[in-house]
Amino acid sequence: MQVNEKFVPTIVAFCCNWCSYAGADLSGTNRLQYPANVKIIRVPCSCRVNPMFILRAFQRGADGIIICGCHPGDCHYTTGNYYARRRMTMLFSMLDFLGIERKRTRLEWVSAAEGAKFAATMNSFVEEITSLGPNRRLEDLRCKK
Repeated sequence: MQVNEKFVPTIVAFCCNWCSYAGADLSGTNRLQYPANVKIIRVPCSCRVNPMFILRAFQRGADGIIICGCHPGDCHYTTGNYYARRRMTMLFSMLDFLGIERKRTRLEWVSAAEGAKFAATMNSFVEEITSLGPNRRLEDLRCKK
């Protein structure tokens, strides 16, 4: 007997400590809901997200990855988000080369005062990843439980 279970994606969100993580906190404070399957990893700055972190997350079973940082020009570290934007542009071309759909990764700018935007962004991203289905591209490389 086969049971049809609804696919629930695993989402990893790398959030800047100064803006996006505070936006996630504001979202929770305002009781705005976003899916519980979004796992937030707080980083000091969005430029701290190494492309290897993203590849490793895909290898470990993530279905989608979102990087959230300060708006350009508002970075606590002055130019960190500019470095992140350049680094992620290179990563997106590398993911295309590996055959991982471009829509599985996203870069968003969310400030500390935008709790509603954070929740809406997470909801739309989870919806998009759910429509794509499980990430099977790196399935043979994933660490098994």
